[in-house]
Order: sequence, then structure tokens, then C-alpha cells
Amino acid sequence: VLYYRGNLPPVDSEPLVAVIGSRESSIFGLSMAKRLGYQIACCGGIVVSGMAKGGDGMAMTGALSAGRPVIGVLGCGVDIVYPACNRHIYEDTVRRGCVISEYPPGTTPTKYTFPARNRIISGLSLGVVVVEAPVRSGTLITTDFALEQGRDVFAVPGNANVKSCAGSNKLLKEGAALVECSYALPVMKA
Repeated sequence: VLYYRGNLPPVDSEPLVAVIGSRESSIFGLSMAKRLGYQIACCGGIVVSGMAKGGDGMAMTGALSAGRPVIGVLGCGVDIVYPACNRHIYEDTVRRGCVISEYPPGTTPTKYTFPARNRIISGLSLGVVVVEAPVRSGTLITTDFALEQGRDVFAVPGNANVKSCAGSNKLLKEGAALVECSYALPVMKA
């Protein structure tokens, strides 16, 4: 069962693309997440993300600024705003798109609910774009789910000297498609 709050976008007729990144993204990572979210939305895609602070929230902010719906996948009930610092993103998402969760309303977030929700982020999406991720991160858990589910994985190249880029650069070495703008995403042409 999936619970949602807001207006479910036309998920069967428009491409859904996950854009995810580190909670501790660099300024470059935050800027890229926002830019990619905006570009995907302008191309007619629906951005799916985890609504966490950092890269996830910025991707959603970019898509929302384009006036398009987004889908936020939560690791808690749909009636709980987490993290509290993203209340404005939560409210805009509910107004223009929806938040989704497998957890019943009233369920509070725990360290176990977030890795589990990552399979829903990738499962809803045609592809997963990693903007920035350290080697050990929830972002890379999402890419593992994406590969298991047969989804495309994309990564933005990052500075080799920045710890928060080591995981995304590793994905590129392992065969993820390099992405610098949304127009290069083949899932947008589906």
C-alpha cells in the first residue's frame, strides 16, 4: 500500500526521473541538483526525490520553480514534515504534486525507514540521476535498488578532491552514464 497526500501527477503518461544527492552536498552539488530538477521539469518530466535536505530538496525546488509537479517519497507518514527545515518544499509539493509513503500516517521517521523508502524512489522512476554522493550513503543505496529494478543510473562528475563526490565518481567508473544537463538523459525521450 502506498499513501499519498496532494495531487498524484500523471505517472503513466509522463517520464518520472529521480534526482538524488547528498544531504551534505557542496555548493556545486546543490546548484547542479536545482538546475537538473528545473531542466527535467521544463522538458516535461516529473522529478521524484526523497525530500531530504541537500541535493534532494534542491532538485525538487528546481522542478517546482518550473511550475511542474513533483513527487516526494518520505521515510515517515505523509502527514509528517521531515526534515522540518524543508517545510516549504513539503507544502509546495503537496500543492503542486504529492508526497508518497509506504508508512501509515503518524509514522515517525527512523534510521531504518529511509533506506527502505529508497526502493520506491527508484521504482517509480525511469532513471536515477546522482548529483553528488559520498562512497557510503543512502544515495548509493538508491542506485543499488535502481540497478536491481532495471533502471538507468546517471551521475554528475564531481571534484576528485571532495569527499561528497567520491561515490558519484565511483558510479561513473562502474558504468553509470555521465550527465551534465537534463537534455542528455535518454529517459526524457521515452
